[in-house]
Amino acid sequence: MKQVVVHPERCVGCMQCMAACATAHSQSQTLFTAVCENPLPKPRIHVGAGRYGQGFPNRCRHCDPAPCMLACLPGAISRIPESNTVFINPDICINCASCAMACPFGVIRYHPDTSALPGKTVAVKCDNCMDRRKAGHMPACAEICKSGALTFEKSTEAQKRKSNAVARSVTLAAEGEAAVPPGIALLDSVKKAYARI
Repeated sequence: MKQVVVHPERCVGCMQCMAACATAHSQSQTLFTAVCENPLPKPRIHVGAGRYGQGFPNRCRHCDPAPCMLACLPGAISRIPESNTVFINPDICINCASCAMACPFGVIRYHPDTSALPGKTVAVKCDNCMDRRKAGHMPACAEICKSGALTFEKSTEAQKRKSNAVARSVTLAAEGEAAVPPGIALLDSVKKAYARI
């Protein structure tokens, strides 16, 4: 089953995934009108900054077992087996924050959402863009990501590609060649230089 796979080493911190996510979860589904909606749509993916200013796209991993689901007192969190999505039902959520305390990745936020009753603050997190996927589209964050930090693929394919890349880098290092592509090395050195300023 395909899912969004995060490749943090490729993230350039552009935050387009956040804008695409908020737009995909808006009433109008367009960026230009979404900014005027009430409640204002918010992203379910969050880009954080690392030590050298590099981006890190942080989204729900839809864990199995899911700590948030186990901690949910009213039973508002369940798993949708067809898409392996851990889903929060806004009608049942009581805004107790037990799920956020249990989440090891800090991806659950609380705010009014279009899926909830007007004015009700609920727990909100990635829902794997279920509506988009039902329409035959990939999740908005993966579709908009041009650097390849977010891909929509089978996790086994991503793991195999990563294993092959590590094997190649070890081979290159053993042969005395640079293990890091020159463009990545340059980007890393620039980020480290700006971090010292």
